[in-house]
Amino acid sequence: MPKIKTHRGTAKRIKVTASGKILHQHQFSGCHHILTKKSSKRKRHFRKTAIAAPGDARRIRALVPYM
Repeated sequence: MPKIKTHRGTAKRIKVTASGKILHQHQFSGCHHILTKKSSKRKRHFRKTAIAAPGDARRIRALVPYM
């Protein structure tokens, strides 16, 4: 069997914790534009990383098999 290619775009956007969970940035963070309508609390929470949901994690592992 040949090796599976890693999806480089995904590999650059995620990190894997020691326990195997997948960390990613929040979607719709809007860190560059239209910040006036977003509350300070909302913008602050967007800065943190989030743990991927189990269904999403399965899909991500298929894209990045060697992480």
